[in-house]
Amino acid sequence: MSLKNLPLDASRLGAVLCVSVQPKTDLDGVAKVDRDGVATWTVAVAMQPPGGRAALIEVAVPGEPVGLGMGMHVGFVNLEGFFWEMNGRSGVSFRADAVVPAPVPPAAPPVAPAAAAVKAVGK
Repeated sequence: MSLKNLPLDASRLGAVLCVSVQPKTDLDGVAKVDRDGVATWTVAVAMQPPGGRAALIEVAVPGEPVGLGMGMHVGFVNLEGFFWEMNGRSGVSFRADAVVPAPVPPAAPPVAPAAAAVKAVGK
């Protein structure tokens, strides 16, 4: 399988919250760097697209992100996903040019529980 970068529309991710910010290291604890020699960092985020299931993903970024804290709403600059395969394992990884603080999105209107909706229809 070849490496294929896919640009992603971050505006469709819904609420995105910062979970952690850590330097990316190899198994020996040595900091990883990109092609330009810039240290790579990993930003873990929790997200829930409208109508979708919540997910936790890690996004690699060049350089230490500034101004991020746990629980902050964040956005991405040039988010992309790429497929990888190694030693019989495969998956999708994510990277962005930056992860930045973002405004708090407006709250979604409350959704009635399914049981209450069924009861209301039956009357």
